[in-house]
Amino acid sequence: MRGLPRHTELIDGSLVFVSPQEKWHSRVINLLVQELDRQAPPELRAEREMAVKLAKRQVPEPDVLVVTAEAYARTSPSTHYFPEDVVLAIEAVSPDSEDRDRDTKPRKYAAGGIRHFWRVEQHEEGTVVHVYERDLESGGYALTGIHHDRLRLKVPFDIDIDFTDVWTRRNG
Repeated sequence: MRGLPRHTELIDGSLVFVSPQEKWHSRVINLLVQELDRQAPPELRAEREMAVKLAKRQVPEPDVLVVTAEAYARTSPSTHYFPEDVVLAIEAVSPDSEDRDRDTKPRKYAAGGIRHFWRVEQHEEGTVVHVYERDLESGGYALTGIHHDRLRLKVPFDIDIDFTDVWTRRNG
C-alpha cells in the first residue's frame, strides 16, 4: 500500500485512514512496547504499529504486537507480519476507533489464528486492559480477565505492567 498516509489499514477490502493519536493513546502504546519488550523471553519481541497480513483483503495494524524474534529480525517482507508470527495483538481504543478495536479487528485477529488479544481503554483517569485468549473450539476470543491500572499475567509469558503513571512516566 505505497503512497498512502501512515498507518492506513486494509479491512474488508476497504482502506481505513487513522486519525491523529491522542496523548493517552501514544503514551500507553509506548509503555506497552517498552515493558513487553523488556519482560518478554528472548524468543519474543514487541513492536508498535506494524501491519499483519491476515488475508488478501485483511491487513489491519495493531497498536502493539508481540512477535517471534525470528519474524522481528526478518528483512522481507518489511511492511508486515503474518498471523503465525504474532503471539499477541493489542489495540488501544480511541474515540474514532471504538467499533473497529472492540469488534471488527478482534474478530479478524481470532479468525487469523492469533492466540492472544488485549483491548486497552482509558477509563476516567485510569487504564483498563481486557485480556482475551482464542478459544480453539469456537475460533473466537474468550475474555480471561479485566485489569484496572495494573496487569499481572502468566500467559503468553510472565507480565507485570503498572499503568498508574502512564501520564507522567518517561518512556524510552
